[in-house]
Amino acid sequence: MMNAILIMELVVGLILSFIVLGFVIWGVKTGQFDDGKKQSDGLLFDTTDDLNDAIDRENRLKKAKLKENL
Repeated sequence: MMNAILIMELVVGLILSFIVLGFVIWGVKTGQFDDGKKQSDGLLFDTTDDLNDAIDRENRLKKAKLKENL
Protein backbone atom coordinates (compact mmCIF):
# COMPACT_ATOMS: atom_id res chain seq x y z
CA MET A 1 0.00 0.00 0.00
CA MET A 2 2.69 2.48 1.03
CA ASN A 3 4.92 1.59 -1.93
CA ALA A 4 2.07 2.18 -4.37
CA ILE A 5 1.49 5.67 -2.99
CA LEU A 6 5.20 6.50 -3.19
CA ILE A 7 5.39 5.27 -6.78
CA MET A 8 2.29 7.27 -7.69
CA GLU A 9 3.78 10.42 -6.10
CA LEU A 10 7.02 9.85 -8.00
CA VAL A 11 5.22 9.42 -11.33
CA VAL A 12 3.00 12.47 -10.79
CA GLY A 13 6.01 14.54 -9.71
CA LEU A 14 7.99 13.52 -12.78
CA ILE A 15 5.10 14.28 -15.11
CA LEU A 16 4.59 17.72 -13.58
CA SER A 17 8.34 18.39 -13.73
CA PHE A 18 8.44 17.57 -17.45
CA ILE A 19 5.41 19.78 -18.07
CA VAL A 20 7.11 22.70 -16.29
CA LEU A 21 10.34 22.01 -18.18
CA GLY A 22 8.37 22.04 -21.44
CA PHE A 23 6.88 25.43 -20.58
CA VAL A 24 10.31 26.84 -19.73
CA ILE A 25 11.78 25.59 -23.02
CA TRP A 26 8.79 27.01 -24.91
CA GLY A 27 9.22 30.35 -23.15
CA VAL A 28 12.90 30.56 -23.99
CA LYS A 29 12.32 29.64 -27.64
CA THR A 30 9.52 32.18 -28.11
CA GLY A 31 11.31 35.03 -26.32
CA GLN A 32 9.04 35.21 -23.29
CA PHE A 33 12.06 35.94 -21.09
CA ASP A 34 13.14 38.92 -23.13
CA ASP A 35 15.03 41.78 -21.53
CA GLY A 36 12.63 43.62 -19.21
CA LYS A 37 14.88 46.65 -19.04
CA LYS A 38 14.47 47.11 -22.78
CA GLN A 39 10.72 47.50 -22.30
CA SER A 40 11.05 50.12 -19.58
CA ASP A 41 13.73 52.04 -21.49
CA GLY A 42 11.47 52.07 -24.53
CA LEU A 43 8.94 54.10 -22.58
CA LEU A 44 11.54 56.72 -21.76
CA PHE A 45 12.78 57.17 -25.30
CA ASP A 46 9.48 57.15 -27.23
CA THR A 47 9.00 60.18 -29.42
CA THR A 48 5.68 61.93 -29.94
CA ASP A 49 5.53 60.40 -33.43
CA ASP A 50 5.76 56.92 -31.92
CA LEU A 51 2.99 57.72 -29.46
CA ASN A 52 0.77 59.18 -32.18
CA ASP A 53 1.34 56.07 -34.31
CA ALA A 54 0.31 53.88 -31.37
CA ILE A 55 -2.87 55.94 -30.85
CA ASP A 56 -3.71 55.73 -34.56
CA ARG A 57 -3.18 51.97 -34.53
CA GLU A 58 -5.41 51.59 -31.48
CA ASN A 59 -8.15 53.69 -33.08
CA ARG A 60 -7.99 51.63 -36.29
CA LEU A 61 -8.30 48.46 -34.22
CA LYS A 62 -11.35 49.83 -32.40
CA LYS A 63 -12.99 50.81 -35.70
CA ALA A 64 -12.29 47.38 -37.17
CA LYS A 65 -13.83 45.68 -34.12
CA LEU A 66 -16.91 47.91 -34.36
CA LYS A 67 -17.34 47.06 -38.05
CA GLU A 68 -16.88 43.38 -37.25
CA ASN A 69 -19.63 43.49 -34.61
CA LEU A 70 -22.13 45.11 -36.96
